Amino acid sequence: MDAPATVYLGQYTVDQANAIAEQLDAAGIGWWHKQAGALTRWLFAGDWGVRLFVVEDRLDDARGIAAAVADPD
Repeated sequence: MDAPATVYLGQYTVDQANAIAEQLDAAGIGWWHKQAGALTRWLFAGDWGVRLFVVEDRLDDARGIAAAVADPD
C-alpha cells in the first residue's frame, strides 16, 4: 500500500506548529513536520521554525485551520 501524498502547508513558529498540529489531529488530517537542527538554523537564516506538511486531499481544510491558528485576527 502506498503512503498518502503530502504537500507543504507552511512554515510556523514552534508554538504555532504545535497548536496547528493539535487541530489537525482533532480534524483527522494526517500531517508531518520538519524542524531544522541548530547547525542548519545557524548556517541558513531562512530555515527557522517548523515546516508542516499535510495529506494532499485535505490541504484546503488544513489551510483553514492553519490560518485560524496562526493569524486569529
